[in-house]
Amino acid sequence: MLTGIVSDHGGFALKEEIKKHFPDINWKDYGCFSEESVDYPDMAKYLAKGILSNEISRGIAICGTGIGISIALNRFNHIRAALCHDIVTAEMARKHNDANILSIGGRILDNEKAFAIISTFFTTEFEGGRHQRRVEKLETMG
Repeated sequence: MLTGIVSDHGGFALKEEIKKHFPDINWKDYGCFSEESVDYPDMAKYLAKGILSNEISRGIAICGTGIGISIALNRFNHIRAALCHDIVTAEMARKHNDANILSIGGRILDNEKAFAIISTFFTTEFEGGRHQRRVEKLETMG
């Protein structure tokens, strides 16, 4: 299965480093493709549509801080984008929230920390149980 990745100009450099660092992941790159200014809501839409069409099952979204792109992504039904700054939040995003998109800040994280967060996000499974009903409630909101 493909894994989606998207960024705005503030996350472009980190996006490219992530793809190099994780060569075994089959990436679907939704852009952007340079450091030329683009709007994060537009970029978020490409990744959200990839998940909603089942082209990808999970993704990574990167803007300068990770905040704007996560806000944009979470406006879509069935998207659970989690803004994470460390491995603990990445682990909990998967275990308790079944997050399907990891949002990070290209201007906030150094490469090594970003790689550790991504590894944690992709190797942590959703616990289900009492968390399942909460995720189900998210699906009926809005």
